[in-house]
Amino acid sequence: MKKTIITITGAAGNIAYSLIFRILSGNIFPDTHKIQINLLDLAEALPILKGVKYEIEDCAFPNLENITITDNPELAFMDSNYILLVGAKPRFKGMQRADLLLDNANIFQKHAKIINECVGKDTKIVVVGNPANTNALILQNFAHNLPAENITSLMKLDQNRAKSILANKLDKSVKDISQLVVWGNHSVTQFPDLNHTLVSDSHDLISSLDKNWINDIFIPRVQKRGAEIIEHRGKSSAASAASAIYDHLSILVNGSIEWESMGIIRENNYNICDEIFFSFPLKISTSNIDIINDLDISENSMKYIKDTEKELLVERDIIKDILKN
Repeated sequence: MKKTIITITGAAGNIAYSLIFRILSGNIFPDTHKIQINLLDLAEALPILKGVKYEIEDCAFPNLENITITDNPELAFMDSNYILLVGAKPRFKGMQRADLLLDNANIFQKHAKIINECVGKDTKIVVVGNPANTNALILQNFAHNLPAENITSLMKLDQNRAKSILANKLDKSVKDISQLVVWGNHSVTQFPDLNHTLVSDSHDLISSLDKNWINDIFIPRVQKRGAEIIEHRGKSSAASAASAIYDHLSILVNGSIEWESMGIIRENNYNICDEIFFSFPLKISTSNIDIINDLDISENSMKYIKDTEKELLVERDIIKDILKN
């Protein structure tokens, strides 16, 4: 019977709390797989993790083999098949984005160096902690034993948000919507792209949408959806983020017939810098992540795409000294 080891960082946080139970109760892996969950967080969070461990045990998941809780990254990462880097320092009120970048760069640099020595070349890593795309770049820079294509950053939350907002607008089900992708950075510069989107396998409903609604309401609302949730709930997205991580992991394991969005670092036909993690329209199988490289991009769309690229290049420049270490 095959065993899969999944490591989750920031495991005492709200996102991880939702994610762990979703993975163990879901159907990403076949029944023939046993799952070991490694939960990593700071030493002061270990009492919380002990409570989480007890709750997991009380669920009596039939595919669960073992749970490890630890504040030791080497123990947590050792021989993992999938590493979900959820933990990161949050941005506080009044904090500059550059300061957040630098603080989290140090965290991800340390993790990357340990991961580089602890995992095999088949290990897949999903970067969730923000700024996710740039943290993925740090990881790729220091975990050089790992193929770059094994590292992806989370954009599925943005894609899910875009589909949901569009479905509500059209009074359709999310399952009716396909080929809706999000380009660029997981930030307010991201570009949710409707130009190739189908609704019930047709582009007619998209073509009938008011351009002002797309440009002035849809795109900004997707870009700022996280802030909208904080305004109403008083907390950042947790359950929806966990659901997106679950979706992302499932796609890595099982592939997808849909167009997907993930941050990857790759040569491309869109004149986007291949030295940053950038979300493209993707086709993903169980063995490959391929950019859909032949799309017609309008001048207006390219402006959005280049704006989000510019932001990622600025982020890269902020951490350039760390990347040299």
